[in-house]
Amino acid sequence: MSGSSERASLKKDISKIGFFCLAFGAMIGVGWVTAMGPWLRTAGPIGSAIAFGIGGVLMLFIGFCYAEVTAMLPVSGGEVAYAYKAYGSSKSFLVGWFLAFGYLSVSAFEAISVGKIMSYLFPSIDRWPLYSIGGDVIYGSHLLLALVFVSLITWINYVGVQSSMRFQVYLTIAFIVIVIGVAIAGLSAGEFKNLRPYFFQESENGVIAGIIGVFATVPFWLVGFDTIPQGAEEAKESVSYRTIGILILISIIAAVSFYIVLIISTSMIGEWPSLLHAELLTAEAFRITFGSEFVVNAILFAIIIGLLTSWNGFFLAGSRVLFAMGRGRIIAPALGKTHSIYKTPYRAVLFSGIVTLVASFLGRGAMIAFVDVGSCCIAAAFLGVSFSFLKLRSKFPDQHRPYKVPGGKATGYIAVAGSILILMAITIPGSPAALRWPLEWVILITLALLGLVFWVRSKKSRNTTPEEEREYLILENYK
Repeated sequence: MSGSSERASLKKDISKIGFFCLAFGAMIGVGWVTAMGPWLRTAGPIGSAIAFGIGGVLMLFIGFCYAEVTAMLPVSGGEVAYAYKAYGSSKSFLVGWFLAFGYLSVSAFEAISVGKIMSYLFPSIDRWPLYSIGGDVIYGSHLLLALVFVSLITWINYVGVQSSMRFQVYLTIAFIVIVIGVAIAGLSAGEFKNLRPYFFQESENGVIAGIIGVFATVPFWLVGFDTIPQGAEEAKESVSYRTIGILILISIIAAVSFYIVLIISTSMIGEWPSLLHAELLTAEAFRITFGSEFVVNAILFAIIIGLLTSWNGFFLAGSRVLFAMGRGRIIAPALGKTHSIYKTPYRAVLFSGIVTLVASFLGRGAMIAFVDVGSCCIAAAFLGVSFSFLKLRSKFPDQHRPYKVPGGKATGYIAVAGSILILMAITIPGSPAALRWPLEWVILITLALLGLVFWVRSKKSRNTTPEEEREYLILENYK
C-alpha cells in the first residue's frame, strides 16, 4: 500500500471506568437544572418521568445496536465506520456529518449555559450588553466566559486523551457523590402530594401532547452513550471489546435512572407549579425547601461539574467523528491528521472549538434551538446506525461479533421504528415537538448546506483515494 495511505494512529489510554465516565458524564450535563422548568411546564413530573422512561427503553434498543457494532468495529468515528462498511462513503458522510454537529450542538448549548449559570450565581456578572437576538440580550461578559471555557475544553482535548479522561473521571465521580446526596435529601424531605398536578396539561390530548413534547427531546438528553464508540480505538489493551459494548448499555440505564429520580425528587420537595418561571428550577426548589446555602451550593457545584463533563465528552466525540471522516478522506483530509507529540486529532479539535465559540454568539435564545436541532441530528444518526446494524447482520453474518444483541434483527427493527418516530415528532408541522420556524429550521438548513459544501469541496481527495485504501483508513484491520 502506498505511503499516502499511512493511517494516523491514536494513543490507547481509556480504561473501563474512563469509558463509563465518558458516557455518563456526557449524558448528565446541565439539563436536569436548565431544562427542568420546560419539562415540568410541558408534561408535569409524572408525564416527564413517563417520557424519559419510554425514551430510555427506546434508547436501550438503539444502545443494543451500538453495543454489537462497536464491539465488532472498535475504531474511531464509530458510526462513520459502521455506515461505511454497510453502505459506503456517501451514507457514511450523512451519518457522520449530522452526528458530529449533533454533538457540537450540545457543545454550543454548554457554552451558552456557562453564562446562564454564572448569572444565577453572580447576577452582577451581566455586563457589557452588545446586541439582542429574539429579545435575549447577549452580554460581552458571557461571551468572555464562553471564550475562556471553550479554550479550556479545547486545550484539554488538544494535549491528549489521558488528560481528557483524567479530567472526566474525577469530575464524574464527584458529581455522582453530590447528586446522590441531593436526591436522598429531596426524597426524604419531599411529599408525594407535591407531585400534583401529575400532568401539567388538563385535557387528555394535552397530557399526551405534553409527554410527546418531552419524549421527542429525550435523545438530546440521553445522547452520550454513543461517545463510547468514538473512543473505542483508544481503549487500553486490558479493556475487551465485549466490555465496551456492555458499558454502553450500563451508561444508558444509569442516565435514565438519574433523570427520573431528579425529576421526582425535585417535584416532591415543594409546589413545583409556583417555580416554573424560576431561572434554575431545581436549585430554586431546594433553596426554598431547605433554606440552606450549603445544599444550594452543592447543587450549583454539581451543575458546573455536569456542564464540564458533558461538554468534554461531546467535544471529544464530535472531534473524533470529524477526524474519522477526514482520515478516511470522505471530507477534507486535513481533519484526519494527528499531532506528532500528543497523538490527538488536533485539527478536528481546533475546528470543533471554533464552531462551538461561534455558536455561543447566538446567546440564550438559541439554547432551546440547539436542543431541538441537536435532537433531530442525533435521531438521524441513530436511524443510520440502526439501519447499519441490520445491513451488517445481512451482509456479514459470519464476521466475529464479541457482543451479540438479544433478539437479533428484531431489536434492530424496533430501533429503526423508534428513530423514525422521533424524527417524525421533530419534523412534522403541528407536532408538539416540531422544529420552530424560523430559527430552528434555519439552523438545520444551514447545517445541511454546509455539509453539501464540505462534500463537494472534498470530491477531489475522495475520488483520488482508492476504495481499498479508504477501507483501511476507516476500518483498519476490522474489514
